[in-house]
Amino acid sequence: MNRASIILKSGKDEAVLRQHPWVFSGAIKKMHGEPNEGDIVDVYNNKEQFLGCGHWQDGSIAVRIFSFDPIEPDYQFWKARLQQAYDMRTALGLTQSENTNVYRLVHAEGDSLPGLIIDFYNGAAVIQAHSIGMYLLRHDLSKALREIYGNNLHTVYAKCQESLPKNSNEEIINEFLFGNKESEIVLENGNQFEVNWVTGQKTGFFIDQRFNRQLVGQYSKNRNVLNTYCYTGGFSIYALQQGANLVHSVDSSAKAIDLTNNNVKINACDTNRHQAFAIDTMSFLQEMEQSYDLIILDPPAFAKHRDVRHQAVQGYKRLNTIALNKIAKGGILFTFSCSQVVDRRLFESTILAAAIQSGRKVKILHHLSQPADHPVSIYHPEGEYLKGLVLYVE
Repeated sequence: MNRASIILKSGKDEAVLRQHPWVFSGAIKKMHGEPNEGDIVDVYNNKEQFLGCGHWQDGSIAVRIFSFDPIEPDYQFWKARLQQAYDMRTALGLTQSENTNVYRLVHAEGDSLPGLIIDFYNGAAVIQAHSIGMYLLRHDLSKALREIYGNNLHTVYAKCQESLPKNSNEEIINEFLFGNKESEIVLENGNQFEVNWVTGQKTGFFIDQRFNRQLVGQYSKNRNVLNTYCYTGGFSIYALQQGANLVHSVDSSAKAIDLTNNNVKINACDTNRHQAFAIDTMSFLQEMEQSYDLIILDPPAFAKHRDVRHQAVQGYKRLNTIALNKIAKGGILFTFSCSQVVDRRLFESTILAAAIQSGRKVKILHHLSQPADHPVSIYHPEGEYLKGLVLYVE
């Protein structure tokens, strides 16, 4: 194997020896060879003991390790990794489900494919690469997906322009690798949603809230529900279907409001019980006069990097404080953070601070996370990015 070698500084091999798949640039002592972004490199400790091989990238995370054994990965290696991910989703009952045909097939480090996300939408696979190495593999990944799914796959779309660094030497484009369908109506727990992976956020839909949407539905009967940052209206549909008195959906994007209203129509929900508002959530919360006894706070990531984490925490605190102040007596608050750099302990401490500031008596009913098709490697706890709490406010 003739490829570049990365030598780590003394003491910087401990995480990798525990099979943590990231090598940070600051841990590197020296390099033999001059790898291009996306090249496979071998990683050694200061005593030149082999640690693993992975994709090289110019950034804070310099190497994403995909094997802790010395290998020369070929097409069959990558196909086997995808097959393992598919088999796990089959064990979860997702690949043959009659009432859910949307799920995450590959969750990066959780599926030993660091830097790679693949979401499945009723016959369409959407690839999102977070490393140049995975982006360069997109055609092999598409071929493997077609072999694994057979006739159950009609489209493979690579949507990587938004997820890869802007300063990359590679010309990144979003493209169809197989088929050309841009949207699909999918089923999630029997509810229908129209997903457009070409124009939608992320890969088109926030699959990670599947079980949490179900829980919102269970608490919605006979309640007035406010769904903020609603995007496609997922929580709103579940609330309406489970007997909410009324549901108000709020998002600053007029396009998101159109998506929500369309999904309300697709599911034949009672439109007299639903109204959507294209307005900033904080402005809506501050100005609202309507009393809500179930509020959902599911904002986009307030922090994508550690250097803005403090600012993000203050944002979560302000948002939750006003919601706790406004919610009706005996109300239920669903609150979330999808910021990976805000871990569960910090998030829950922030909600505690908001509760103290609100002066309300608050009880925790549930600790929420992402579903099983977003697995977290026990060696890479950073993979648990979605945190949530369900609070009862007296």
